[in-house]
Amino acid sequence: MPEPAEGQQNETPTGTGDPPKSAKQLEKERLKAEKLAKLQAKLDKKAAAPAAGEKKEKPEKRTKEVKEAAVYTAQTAPGEKKDLSGPLPDAYSPKYVEAQWYSWWEKEGFFKPEYGRESIDAPNPNGKFIMIIPPPNVTGSLHLGHALTNAIEDAITRYHRMKGRTTLWVPGCDHAGIATQVVVEKLLWRDEKLSRHDLGREKFIERIWDWRREKGGRIYDQLKSLGSSYDWSRVAFTMDPKLCRTVTEAFVRLHEDGAIYRSSRLVNWSCTLRSAISDIEVDKVEIPGRTFLSIPGYDEKVEFGVLIKFAYKVEGTDEEIIVATTRIETMLGDTAVAVHPKDKRYEHLHGKFVSHPFSNRRLPIVCDEFVDMEFGTGAVKITPAHDPNDYEVGKRCNLPFITIFNDDGYIIGDYGEFTGLKRFQCRKLLLEKLKELGLYRETINNPMVVPICSRSKDVVEPLIKPQWYVSCADMAASATEAVRSGELKIVPEHHTKTWYHWMDGIRDWCVSRQLWWGHRIPAYHVSFNDPSIKKETSDDEEFWVVARTQEEALAKAAQRFGVDASKIVLKQDEDVLDTWFSSGLFPFSVFGWPDQTKDLQTFYPTSLLETGHDILFFWVARMVFFGQKLLGKLPFREVYLHPMVRDAHGRKMSKSLGNVIDPMDVIKGITLEGLHAQLIGSNLDPREIEKAKAGQKQDYPQGIPECGSDALRFALCAYITQARDINLDINRVLGYRFFCNKLWNATKFALLYFTGNEKFSTNLSADSVNQMDAWILSRLAATIETCNVGFETYDFAAATSACYSFWLYDLCDVYLECLKPVFQSGTAEQQTAARRTLYVCLDYGLRLLSPFMPFITEELYQRLPRAEPAASICVASYPSNITWRNLKIESDVEFMQKAARIIRSARSDYNLPNKTKTEAYIVCNDDAASNEILKHYASDLATVSYCSSIQFDTTPPAGCAILTVSGQCEVHLLLKGLIEADKEITKLQKKNDQLHQTVAKLQQAMQAADYATKVPAEVQTANETKLSESQTEIERIASAIQTLKLM
Repeated sequence: MPEPAEGQQNETPTGTGDPPKSAKQLEKERLKAEKLAKLQAKLDKKAAAPAAGEKKEKPEKRTKEVKEAAVYTAQTAPGEKKDLSGPLPDAYSPKYVEAQWYSWWEKEGFFKPEYGRESIDAPNPNGKFIMIIPPPNVTGSLHLGHALTNAIEDAITRYHRMKGRTTLWVPGCDHAGIATQVVVEKLLWRDEKLSRHDLGREKFIERIWDWRREKGGRIYDQLKSLGSSYDWSRVAFTMDPKLCRTVTEAFVRLHEDGAIYRSSRLVNWSCTLRSAISDIEVDKVEIPGRTFLSIPGYDEKVEFGVLIKFAYKVEGTDEEIIVATTRIETMLGDTAVAVHPKDKRYEHLHGKFVSHPFSNRRLPIVCDEFVDMEFGTGAVKITPAHDPNDYEVGKRCNLPFITIFNDDGYIIGDYGEFTGLKRFQCRKLLLEKLKELGLYRETINNPMVVPICSRSKDVVEPLIKPQWYVSCADMAASATEAVRSGELKIVPEHHTKTWYHWMDGIRDWCVSRQLWWGHRIPAYHVSFNDPSIKKETSDDEEFWVVARTQEEALAKAAQRFGVDASKIVLKQDEDVLDTWFSSGLFPFSVFGWPDQTKDLQTFYPTSLLETGHDILFFWVARMVFFGQKLLGKLPFREVYLHPMVRDAHGRKMSKSLGNVIDPMDVIKGITLEGLHAQLIGSNLDPREIEKAKAGQKQDYPQGIPECGSDALRFALCAYITQARDINLDINRVLGYRFFCNKLWNATKFALLYFTGNEKFSTNLSADSVNQMDAWILSRLAATIETCNVGFETYDFAAATSACYSFWLYDLCDVYLECLKPVFQSGTAEQQTAARRTLYVCLDYGLRLLSPFMPFITEELYQRLPRAEPAASICVASYPSNITWRNLKIESDVEFMQKAARIIRSARSDYNLPNKTKTEAYIVCNDDAASNEILKHYASDLATVSYCSSIQFDTTPPAGCAILTVSGQCEVHLLLKGLIEADKEITKLQKKNDQLHQTVAKLQQAMQAADYATKVPAEVQTANETKLSESQTEIERIASAIQTLKLM
């Protein structure tokens, strides 16, 4: 009998009479059993699943280990050199890098002009570079404007020092008269509920000195944190005895020369401060119309932005003249009504009078051509004592000057119920009374500018005060000629127009300030204790003597009046000088003028004055005035004016907006809560704190990340262009923090190639056995040239961009990649050449960056295997060798890189990872030159484009993507076998759909009727860029899909 079929022996049931099953039946049953088993498995799984509402236990998430940033922990005494015995930390850490270096630089004397020289006046064939700090106010801390100033000035100073010049950058601080007094007065009131008058002048000034001693060092510490390379042995404070002597001497000499005099004139008066203030301390606030503003000392807001019309009755007639004013309260001081002499409407009223409704004053109707016949009614009320234009009319027409406000802003004079009121209380009551008298006509909306005191936020009031003035006309003429002749150069040049504008319209400068903190004016009022001698008045300049000391003043007074000194009583002027007066003397007061010190003879005049363009007149011009007048020399040869720092949205930095940033917060990082806490501890009005908090939350929702000093400095310098403003985005600073990390990693990696004890020099020829060595040296030479030209022409954006591009795009992206095969399989000769070239790139690359990034460059420079003896990168020579430049090599490698970029772009389109190598076939028809270039650099092209091989003169196989490099040159990139065509097509089609949606939305938005007028220009530009990029991407995807379909 036959054997049972395989697989049937155990399938036949035993002990039954059933016939055996066929193979087909058995297969059917097997499939059915499999289905039942699958069903049962599903049911079992469902039964095991948690009931609805039950929480499914989630597997624990693996948290990514975050390494803490390295910190410097070696026990190194301040001033000692940093311990470099350990390895470089794994990643760049600003805290680690910026530790210890500054105190060592300072102790070693690198920042002194004496460093490396026998004496400061020893001849130096490289020349010298001298600059003074624009002294920051002593009140508190630095802001980003100061950081910008220091980033620029320190970069310039370090550059000149590295060029071998005798270099001095003088640090200092300004006593900031008004600002400091306001801060200390607020603290005194907050802590003790006392005013300065409760303490008295001497004790109050003692309190300010105590505050200065407590807080004054903070700014200097911040400047050191920024890496600013000042000579701290020459630090100057404008209230130091040496500088006070300069101020007194300057005032006396200018007075003796007739350039300072005393006069009663209109000044900007702050009723809250009870002092005159300078024009720069007046904020001109534009309002669009009727607006209510909060004014110090008033519970209710005050109305501005309206023009009130009222009538003056003409004496002896039924006629009236309607006038208009934005400051109705000043009508109490009106002494005339002015009309244009050619205005026919008022010809019959010439010489007549109008009656003042609140006094027995008769106001003449005068003729003056300043009146605009077309504006309003063509008639203007004249208040000579409280308006600059009216003041001039009053002088021309010989009108009375009646002051109606006292120093606190209260109404004075015989005005009945108005007398004793605050000026804006008077405004409301006076309007009511005009209505009662039937003289009110109407109130209309009036856009206007309200002058606000930047210190007190009070409305500035023009008041006539006897003050000391500097006569500026002759000095302005000399300053104008200095610029016109080229003796003084202003950069950027477009600021010369502003210079001429200020000089042409110059007015005499009021230097009196009714403060206690500052340089007390060395002027003494003379009175007599003998009644037989003629009586003096405080307004008469004859009874004022100016002298260096009280003894000198007494002798001058006795001689002037021909009386015995015993009959003379002297009282020194209570006022102090405008802070800008002492600041204007700073370029020579810091060197000890009027003494002919060695510093003054060596370092004056200075080389450059660098500052913000906003103080071109207030500070720069006055330094020029005093330098030419008192020393007969310009204080500097060049002026470089940098832009103003605004926030990322282009808004002015303002505490109330919450966008004022302490540079230390950018350097060290700060949480959002930390930013909020700073607002609470500031002098900001409590009502504005919430608004400022909201601004901070919008701009810095996660706080500000730690960026480090180097990144901040580099970012600020990179922003510098010819523009008037910088819109600073913290994210850009953070971007340069990442650049620091790239520098760190690149140098750390490169140092692995230097394994022995050999020391290297920067003396190197361009003749190298490695073709990419010649290229990188040429790129280095180009960078050297750009940086040197950039520093000499103040093109910091070009210099920073050149450094950034060299390190990131030339050294890291290309050269270090091309070195890997050399050190893996190259000859000993090739490796030696590569090491020498790499050393030069690292050494010179760090030196080029050093003026911008002093900390990280010092840290890395000290770890290079250097043969040169320079103690610090601070005093190493700045690179100048450009003999390595070879435009032919650069052009060839640029063409090779173009091919590499196209290959990498295609690999990205087809989602090929870098580790997946592919083959490339070069096809250049009728273009032997391109073919030869790519052949010459074939191994480098393969390295930077992740190809296993580059083939020439070979027919490309099927399954290649064809990429165009030029009109006659193509790359055939082999993809067959490396990708799954169907999957890649699906991915690309999905991406294509998304891009089409983006394009459709953008086109719809851009076709809106009001798009061009309502959408901000920067948004329109961004939309156009995005549309163009999306359309290009769609074309590339379409091409890629077609290629994939052929596989």
